[in-house]
Amino acid sequence: MVAVEIDTASNASTKTGILTPDEMAEENAPRLMGTQQFVTFAIGAEEYAVDIMQVREIQAWTEVTILPNQPHYMRGVLNLRGIIVPIFDLRCRFDQGETEATSIHVVVIIAVGDRIIGILVDRVSDILTIDGSEIRAVPDLDDSGESDHIIGLVTAGERMVALLDTGSLFRHEIMETELDDADDAAALQA
Repeated sequence: MVAVEIDTASNASTKTGILTPDEMAEENAPRLMGTQQFVTFAIGAEEYAVDIMQVREIQAWTEVTILPNQPHYMRGVLNLRGIIVPIFDLRCRFDQGETEATSIHVVVIIAVGDRIIGILVDRVSDILTIDGSEIRAVPDLDDSGESDHIIGLVTAGERMVALLDTGSLFRHEIMETELDDADDAAALQA
């Protein structure tokens, strides 16, 4: 999990005491401690990243076992060397439609807390080394809460990469239910 510290010690106020939009964004920007590495991957033209310490492996797409009564963005489960891993379609999770998975798609297996999950993405891009000072806050445009899943934004060359908060994106309550159902289904098949 990414260690995020909010820097509230800086006082970016102007002489009038009113913050400009840039100052507000800067003041509320999360700060990583030191330098960290992130694995970047793409959904269409958009790039996202997760802390490299969360990534357990990257593998080519293979068919999964579909479970009934699951969220629309859960593709099913995969037996990964005896571990039942729920596979989530990240494009679908972001309400961008379902991925028509082919052999060129990849599943990034990550640890979220004490759980192992897989996220279906179009492709893995590269590894970024990021200093905490390079992270910019996500503009707060509405109250939908969708930006709560993004720790911050970084620029890598000409690209903008969103750093994902997988703990928020795959909430504990949903994970518990889905994994319990997956374990029950696996027990029935055994």
